Order: sequence, then C-alpha cells, then structure tokens
Amino acid sequence: MTKVKRAASHDRMAGTTKFHEVYANGILLAPYVLLFSLFIAIPVAVAVVLSFTDFNAVQLPGYVGLKNYVDLFTNDEPFMRHVVPNTVLFALVTGLGGYFLCFILAWSIAQISKVPRMILAVIIYSPSLTSGAILAYIWRVFFAGDGGGYFNYVLMQLNIITEPRVWLQDPTTLMPVMLFVTLWSSMGIGFLAILAGILNSNMELYDAAYIDGVQNRWQEIFYVTIPSIRPQMLFGAVMSIVGMIQAGDIGVLLSGYNPPPGYAGSLVLTHISEIGFIRFEIGYAAAVSVVLLLFIRLVSVGANKLFGSHRDE
Repeated sequence: MTKVKRAASHDRMAGTTKFHEVYANGILLAPYVLLFSLFIAIPVAVAVVLSFTDFNAVQLPGYVGLKNYVDLFTNDEPFMRHVVPNTVLFALVTGLGGYFLCFILAWSIAQISKVPRMILAVIIYSPSLTSGAILAYIWRVFFAGDGGGYFNYVLMQLNIITEPRVWLQDPTTLMPVMLFVTLWSSMGIGFLAILAGILNSNMELYDAAYIDGVQNRWQEIFYVTIPSIRPQMLFGAVMSIVGMIQAGDIGVLLSGYNPPPGYAGSLVLTHISEIGFIRFEIGYAAAVSVVLLLFIRLVSVGANKLFGSHRDE
C-alpha cells in the first residue's frame, strides 16, 4: 500500500514538473507579451495601416495607397527644406555628439578618486531626471527675450550686446539653444552604464596591453577600454537614440509655437505633432511616423553592428 502511495505521489510530482516545464515560461511571459502588444505592436501596426489612408479623425479612413509617402518626399516643402536638415543636425549633435560626450565624461571622472567621482556623477546625471516641460520652463526664463532674462543681462553687463535679443523666437538662435539644452540634459542612464562598465573593467587587461605594446592613454581607450565595455557602449547608444527622440519637441517647448518660428526648430517629431494634432491629417502623420520608425530601426541596427557581441570572434 505504501509503495502504491509513493508511486502515486511520484506521478503527481512528475505531472506538476511537466506542467511547469511546458507552461511556466508562457505564464511568466504573458504580462510582458500583453503589455508589449497593447502599447507597441498594435499601435505600430495601426500606424502602418493608417499611413496608407486619408484620415482626418472624423470621417472614416479612405485608402490612398502610397500617396502620403509620395507627398511627403515631393510636395511637403517644410519637411524637405527644414525638418529633414534640422533633424539630421539635431541627431548628429545630440545623438552622436551626446553619445561621445557621455563616454568622454564617464572616462574622465573614472580616473579620479571615489568621493569626487560620486559628486561629479550626481551633478552630471541630475539634469536628465528633469521632465521636458520643467526643463524648458527653466531655460525659457534663462533665455528670456527681455532685459530680465539672465543670459541677456549677463551679455549686456559684459557689453557683448547693447540690447536684449529674443533668443527663443529668433530662427537663427533657436536651434543652437535647443542643442545646448538637449546636450545639458542628455547624460542619463547611458552615462551611468558606461561609467559602471569602465569602473568594473578587468585591470589585468590593461597590464597585458602595455606588455603587448600599448604606449599611451589613447591607445588604451581604443584597444582595451572600448572593447571591454562593448555591452555598456551598446546600451549607451540605444539610450542616446531614445533620448534624442524624446527631446524632439524641445523646440516647441522652448519657443511656445508649433511649428517653431521659421521652422528653425522643427524636427520630425514636431512635424508629426503639427500634422496630426493641429491639421488633423492623421493618415499623413502616420506616414511620417513610419518613416521615423524606419530611421530609428536603421540607426539601431548600425549601433548593434558596431557594439553588439560578435559570436564569430
């Protein structure tokens, strides 16, 4: 009788184990799959479908094929003349430039002692915790176009300018202000990841590198530091791309207009917002969104090729 009970108990345990092996992964992944589908996969699919329609948010969508994409690259003068060049410049300075700045700052403060390093890391990281609206409000006060603006006041006291300048409404100065503000707040979690990777690098690699012929700090960075923190560099690149996209409406927040004066600070994200929520051309805005998604995908693939793990090696 005892043997029968033991056999039955063993069968139940085996059945439970088999159930866990078959369904446990699915159960644990279900919340993620559900949230991913609701907030990413389905909205992207809907945007792709709407990009082939003429939809104004009131009437039913009407199929127009590739008309939205053709109009985007042939008939949308602000997009080709202002938005694309502005976005390329913004991406190069705040995306690529901000990424290199993250690495340079992380490497630099990694060379100093613990307490100053911790203080500097907090100072550099803190601006990234500020929301875009609050950040824009602070800098709108700083760059205010009257004599009470801090920047105007300092420049007039130094006799650099004789009268206040309207920095945030002037098409010639809005983009430089946008780049400065975005770079100032771009040292976020990617910066901390790169700093952590540098601090946790294997010091034996550096000793071996100098034995093999490394002669200065520049060679040390290129041949030891960057290869040893490749995962952190990839994560930093991805976060730099995300930060660049999130800062896409900084021109509107600073100037208070959409589109910004003279389209000087108009980026792809700003253009999407203008088309979709001001002109209510939802189908056309969806087409621009798909183009932006493809651009992000292209940059992400490039970053993965550059810093991703190479299993062939």
